Amino acid sequence: MKSLKTYLIPFTGLKLGKHEFDFEITDAFFAEFEYSLVKKADLICHVELDKQETMLILDFYIKGSIGLTCDKCLSQYPQQVEIREQQIAKFADEDIDEDEEIITLKKQEFEINIAGLIYEYVTVAVPFITRCNDEGNTPYCDKEMLAKLNELAGNGGSTEHEDPRWDALKKLK
Repeated sequence: MKSLKTYLIPFTGLKLGKHEFDFEITDAFFAEFEYSLVKKADLICHVELDKQETMLILDFYIKGSIGLTCDKCLSQYPQQVEIREQQIAKFADEDIDEDEEIITLKKQEFEINIAGLIYEYVTVAVPFITRCNDEGNTPYCDKEMLAKLNELAGNGGSTEHEDPRWDALKKLK
């Protein structure tokens, strides 16, 4: 968790208005989170902090690539991501009912840690089904694995005619 301290933004000394921060997100960032879906990353996170008297408005712009494993051929490949998110942090003495867009900061707090937010935004950007782009034609795609999958799948459903149970089922029509 030591490396996550670089993702602290001290807002106490900032004047009211907009301020910009840039963070580099690499493999070390995701190594800090146990069971992370993302293990490899080369991302730049640009944060625009709009400091107001009663709140902070954080606009995130994250761009770069994350390393994923193709669900079909099991090879590693870089997935390009471009993420835009907004987070509002309100100053209050007591906790407000938190939702996804508003977090509460106590009046005595002087900095905000955005590491958890960045991790969440990148993790949500991971596709549910990960596939190499243009299967078989990219340098990342494992052509041997695809050939083996095609071999095991048969050639266009020919196994249907080899199994005598299918003949019995066709008679039911």
